[in-house]
Amino acid sequence: MANKFIRSPLFYVGDKYKLLKEIKPQFPTEIARFIEPFSGGGSVFLNVSADEFLLNDIDKNVFLLHKFLIKHAKKTNTFFNEVEKIIYEYELSRSYKEDIVPNELKVKFKKTYYAKFNKQNFEKLKTDFNNEKEFNLYKFYVLLIYGFNRMIRFNSSGKYNLPVGNVDFNNNVVTALNNYFEKVKSQKIKWHNLDYADFLQKVKPTKNDFLYFDPPYLITFSEYNKLWNEQNEKELIKTLDNLNKQNIRFACSNVVFYKGQENKIFNDWAKKYNVIPIKSNYISYHDNSIKTFTEVLVTNYGDRQ
Repeated sequence: MANKFIRSPLFYVGDKYKLLKEIKPQFPTEIARFIEPFSGGGSVFLNVSADEFLLNDIDKNVFLLHKFLIKHAKKTNTFFNEVEKIIYEYELSRSYKEDIVPNELKVKFKKTYYAKFNKQNFEKLKTDFNNEKEFNLYKFYVLLIYGFNRMIRFNSSGKYNLPVGNVDFNNNVVTALNNYFEKVKSQKIKWHNLDYADFLQKVKPTKNDFLYFDPPYLITFSEYNKLWNEQNEKELIKTLDNLNKQNIRFACSNVVFYKGQENKIFNDWAKKYNVIPIKSNYISYHDNSIKTFTEVLVTNYGDRQ
């Protein structure tokens, strides 16, 4: 179906799912290897056609979740059975199957009843997960789905430390999982957990490949973007220039204006390439104020070649 895009079951903050209708038409139609140095939740690669996918994320937990989900693509019953056991064991809400939230809770807390209902049992699941010797990826995925804004966060001691979210294991989650499994089971996919520069050095892009970059944004304020500074930005655009010199096609997303700030480094550099304005749906869960910003997609090719 036209404009029907697959959403990542990681529901990643900053995910490009809502922008795919603008970004995807700008991509080349013939791609040998789709190379994505900052894959995040994966909504972009899930909606691209290519002979092979080389994917990377520096976040070890994101990497582990993708590898875990891909491993279950041909044994989805095992995945859903194990996840369902956890949901039932901890008596968490499960609207994909049944509504167990009391009506009085819905009346009293009209907008936050899932958080109120799940809080105590979510905390127990979190405690059990943190106390286990082995990293239980089934429990980790359940925590992701029920956690605050479906984020991934661990403290300095390596303990998962998000509070419960006002979310539920619903039909949207099941649909996203099934779509993910269907997509990845028939694709050649290789995942990496490296710094993006090391990843590119390892995979050695060629002119038959296409690279999509969605790096941390220098002038916005999410947790993810705090890892990025001006030196990183300069190194990134140098990398992009080197790809261009080799006639290797790339597209790069970025925010060039945000709350009165300009990413002058990227903005000045981008002028020598194709700059496509994007109607961004970026939402900061910690800042609900009206935002004035400009997001762009920069490409070094034209006519979708």
